[in-house]
Amino acid sequence: MGSNAMDSMNLSQDQIAILEENFNKVSKHPDGTTLMLIAAECGLSEEETQKWFTLRNAQWRQSEGLPAKQGSVLD
Repeated sequence: MGSNAMDSMNLSQDQIAILEENFNKVSKHPDGTTLMLIAAECGLSEEETQKWFTLRNAQWRQSEGLPAKQGSVLD
C-alpha cells in the first residue's frame, strides 16, 4: 500500500485492529464516551483516536464513491 496520512500515525497492528473493529462494528462517528473507551483500549490519546477516525472516514467515503468530507447526506 502507498503511504497515506494514517500510516504516519505509527500504530501497531493490534491498535489498528481495535480501531478497525470499532469503526466497522460500533460507530464511524463515536461520541465522546465511546471515543474515550476506544482510546483507552488502544493506548492512544483521544486526539489521536479522533484523528484516526476522521482520516478513516475520509478513506471510507472515497471507497464508497462519496465526497471525502461529510456533507448533508448522513452516513
